Amino acid sequence: MRATASKKQARRQFWLAIHLYIGLSLGLIVAMVGLTGSLLVFYIDLDERLNPQLIISESSAQRQSYEDIFQALRRAEPTRQRGWRLEIPDDPQRAITARYYKPQETEHHGFAPLMLSVDPYAGTVLANRFWGEFAMTWLYDLHYKLLLDETGKILMAILGGLLLISLVSGIYLWWPPLHKLKSALSLKFRASRERLTYDLHKLAGVYSFIVLLLLALTGIALEIPQYVNPLLGYFSPLQASPSPKSATIQNNPARISLDQAVAVGQARFPQARLCWIETPHDANGSYRINLRQAGEPSQRFPKTNVWVDQYSGQVLAISNPDDLGGSDTVINWLHPLHTGEAFGLTGQLLVLVSGLLCPMLFITGVIRWLQKRRGRQIRHRQHHHSAKNPPLSPNLLNR
Repeated sequence: MRATASKKQARRQFWLAIHLYIGLSLGLIVAMVGLTGSLLVFYIDLDERLNPQLIISESSAQRQSYEDIFQALRRAEPTRQRGWRLEIPDDPQRAITARYYKPQETEHHGFAPLMLSVDPYAGTVLANRFWGEFAMTWLYDLHYKLLLDETGKILMAILGGLLLISLVSGIYLWWPPLHKLKSALSLKFRASRERLTYDLHKLAGVYSFIVLLLLALTGIALEIPQYVNPLLGYFSPLQASPSPKSATIQNNPARISLDQAVAVGQARFPQARLCWIETPHDANGSYRINLRQAGEPSQRFPKTNVWVDQYSGQVLAISNPDDLGGSDTVINWLHPLHTGEAFGLTGQLLVLVSGLLCPMLFITGVIRWLQKRRGRQIRHRQHHHSAKNPPLSPNLLNR
C-alpha cells in the first residue's frame, strides 16, 4: 500500500514539474496567443471600429452591379492584371473587400495580398491596404505565425503541442475524488490570498479546458496542413481541388460579366448565399463562385464552389461539401471550430472568453509559484534557525 502511494506521489510530482516548466517558460507566449485570438474572433468588426470610413452609411441608392465594382477596382489599380477575389458581405452596411494575391510589393511574404474596400453603392474605394500593414491583419500574423512566416507556423504548431500537454497535466493534477467534485468546482471567496489564487488558476483551466483543448488541436492542424491533411487522408481519400480552364476562343472573345457568372453559379445552388467571387487570372482562367449552403460550419469561408467558363458561361466544375468524404469534412470544420463560428455567436463568445482566460492562467500560475517559493524559503530559514539554536533540554532548564 505504501509503495503504491509512493509511486502515485512520484507520478504527481513528475506531472507537476512538467506543468510548471511549460507554464513558466511558455506561459507568456500562450497568454499573447490567447489574447490575440480573442481579438480576432470579431476582427472585421474591430477593423471597422478602428477605421470608421469602412462603415457604409444607410443609402437609398441601388447597389452597383458586381461588374461595375470590378471595373472600379481595375480603374483604381490599372497595373493589377491578374484576378481579384471579392468578398460579398451579407450586411448591407459593410464594404465589399477585394483581395489581389501576390502583389509585387509584398511577394516576398508568404501571404500579404493587397486589399481594397469598395462602397457597393457609390463604387468608390474606401481603403487601399496591404495585409499585415494595418492593426487587425498584423495581429492575425502575430497569432498565426509569430510574424515569422513558415518558421512561425512550425513554432506555433510545437507550442500547440506543448499547450496540449499543459492542459492535460493540469486536469490530471486537479482531478478530485467524486465526493469532493462540488468543492473542487467552486471558488472560495473568503479563503486566504494563496487559496484564492489557486482557485482562480484551477477554475480558469477547468472551465476552459474543453474549448482550449479544441483550439489547440485545430490550431496545430491549421498551422501544418502539409502534415495533418495527408494523415487524415489515410482514413478516407481527399478530394483534389478542381482547377478548370476556360476554353481558348480565337479572335479576342469577350468574357461574360461577373453578374452573369454569379447567376450561373447561384442557379446550381439557388438557396445558397453568395460569399466570394474570384475573377479569372488570365485568358484561360475561369470564374469561381463561392456560396454558402445552410448547415455549412463556416460563415465567411464556405466550401460550396462553382467554376464558370469566362467566355461561354458553362459550368466547368462543382464542389459540393455534401459530397465530400469524412477526411475532407473534418478539414472543412477545422477553421470554423477554431474561430467558434461553427456554433454561431455562442461559439465565438466561448472562444473569446477562453482566449482571455489564457493571460489569467499565466498570471495566477506565476503568482502561485512565487507564493509557494516564498513559503519554502520561509520554512527553510526556520529550519536553519532551529538547527543552529536547538531548544534547551529540561535538565539545563532546571539548573
